[in-house]
Amino acid sequence: MKLDSYWNDALLTLPGVANPALPTQVDVAIVGGGFTGLSAALKLAQRGASVVVLEAGATVAPEASGRNGGHVNNGLAVDYAEVAAKVGVAQARAWYNAYDDAVDSVARLVQEEGIDCDFLRHGKLKLATKAYQVDALHRSAEQLVADGVDTDVEVLDAARVRDEVQSERFVGGLLYKRSAQMHMGRFAHGLAQAAQRQGAQIHTGTRVNRVERVQGQVHRLHTDRGVVRANQVLLATGASRHGGYSSFGWLRRRIVPIGSFIVVTEPLGAERAQALLAHRRTYTTIANIHHYFRLTEDHRLVFGGRARFAISSPTSDAASGEVLRAGLAATFPQLGPVRLDYCWGGLVDVTQDRLPHAGERDGLFYSMGYSGHGTQMSVHMGQCMADVMAGDASANPWKGRDWPAIPGHFGPPWFLPAVGLYFRLKDRLA
Repeated sequence: MKLDSYWNDALLTLPGVANPALPTQVDVAIVGGGFTGLSAALKLAQRGASVVVLEAGATVAPEASGRNGGHVNNGLAVDYAEVAAKVGVAQARAWYNAYDDAVDSVARLVQEEGIDCDFLRHGKLKLATKAYQVDALHRSAEQLVADGVDTDVEVLDAARVRDEVQSERFVGGLLYKRSAQMHMGRFAHGLAQAAQRQGAQIHTGTRVNRVERVQGQVHRLHTDRGVVRANQVLLATGASRHGGYSSFGWLRRRIVPIGSFIVVTEPLGAERAQALLAHRRTYTTIANIHHYFRLTEDHRLVFGGRARFAISSPTSDAASGEVLRAGLAATFPQLGPVRLDYCWGGLVDVTQDRLPHAGERDGLFYSMGYSGHGTQMSVHMGQCMADVMAGDASANPWKGRDWPAIPGHFGPPWFLPAVGLYFRLKDRLA
């Protein structure tokens, strides 16, 4: 079992591109070479701006963008009805629609830039294992339709779920028909190459240690390879633990890095894979400690989940892989002792309200906190923040939101084991 991301395997550098000398002056510097940073770099460069992307890792998308489950899903990370009760139907509808727009943004970039990444729009099926969860899915679907938010959703009963998911665990599901999936590594490299074609510079292995404000939005970025002066800066770091802590401390207190873990099986063969998940959608279960899964183009099963409330590391990833092996066996016992070829973990940049946050503070632009629903929203927000930085503040769907610090959170998330125990207890008693 290889302790590495299936998506980034054999994609260690930008093909055919060597890091040039670091520029000393640019219009825009972007900290972070994940989907937010690459998407913003592409659009800003298309506008004619000189752009540099500074990524601490050895390749683009080395963290959340390249270490997720391969889902491109619409729908909020929290229940729509709960959000509507707190902020009103109009605002909740706008935020829900932003996720629809985000999936559309990915689809558009794949088509416009000719990115070969196995993009498929087969929908997402949210799966219930208990009767009360099916009742909740019905209520959710009814409100989404009644509020005119998503008239495409459909509740499936147990028989219909079993027709497309070969497992006895599930008693119903809610189908979101606008969701998609893709190969994350190939998308990341296609997006990076598109940005480079427009003139953006991408520097991997370049950690930003400190950001110094000069005047207004002008900053100096102190890196391991030199200093860059930029007229504007976009922070697109997510939950990254690389460098910049003194400069980005305000953000660190508002994001909890939570590990999510994934295993990938050996190739199952076309016939066996088709029998397992007939419609080849993305799938996620309803639970605080949930699972998510899908098939790949080469007929592997990608199976992930929270597994353990721990930060990703080689030791932690291997332990979490064994937890996921047991979860996979309980969900699909017919696979028997299937070989696991890949196992890895990644950090989810979770906010207290589990919604993204984006804007400007102290002359620095930022977008992050996608809370496990980031593959589509990060791409979309890169495009949006490029518009914001060009002067269109209305382009930010998350503008004007308060973002208070998380009480007691100043550095490493010491409280994660207790949180994990609490959620496991909730799942067990529900």
